[in-house]
Amino acid sequence: MSRQAREKSETGIYHVMSRGINRQDIFHDKEDSERYLETLMRVKEKQDIALYGYCLMENHVHLLIKEGKDGLAAAMKSIGTAYARWYNWKYDRNGHVFQDRYKSEAVDKEAYLLTVVRYIHLNPVKAGLAKNPESWDWSSCRAYYEMSPYPLGLTETEFTLGILSENKENAISLFREYMEEANSDQCLDHDEKKRRSDGEVRQEIIRLMQGRNIQNINSMPKEERKAILRNTKAIKGTNYRQIARILGVAPSTIFKA
Repeated sequence: MSRQAREKSETGIYHVMSRGINRQDIFHDKEDSERYLETLMRVKEKQDIALYGYCLMENHVHLLIKEGKDGLAAAMKSIGTAYARWYNWKYDRNGHVFQDRYKSEAVDKEAYLLTVVRYIHLNPVKAGLAKNPESWDWSSCRAYYEMSPYPLGLTETEFTLGILSENKENAISLFREYMEEANSDQCLDHDEKKRRSDGEVRQEIIRLMQGRNIQNINSMPKEERKAILRNTKAIKGTNYRQIARILGVAPSTIFKA
């Protein structure tokens, strides 16, 4: 079956989502996140792209991007290849880091651009990883709120804020109000079955194990171990393969529990 052609944006602006291979985590610590943003900055400058928003989650990335001189596909390839090369070197591994095909949607209207920016910034809040969007270090929300994001100059906030008001101070105030409005925004991945990251599932398993080290699962008494494995199957938003990978056991072990 041939792949569906990507929707072409009349404005050159796209909402892009790129996931880790097999939905595995791709950001494990501060260094990983900073490295990805530094890579994004280099590609932004080299290919003359504009970045209006971003959010790094544990196992995926959201970007609101205006394609540059080489096009969207070239930019995404450069970002993904550079980060994957460094990631594989750091973690002494081989193979793909990202899923082969990123998802994208055209952003042709100002109203929808605002919706996408809000949706991206609220990702960590809706995932239970942050109390509010500005407390998440790895999104462009801090740039919009003028809270010294890292790295400086990565996000071009003027375009989005200019939709709200020509006066910057007023625009920021209106943007904050917009971010705090109750909403049911649905964007690029709203139709996907909700899947949790490895980090989220790991926390659920630790809760089931009452704080004990996951690595001790194989040394537990048989019946106790089996009961825990059986309970992991009730965790929503995951599957046997992901649970098995986190616990270091075979998927069949989870299935038979």
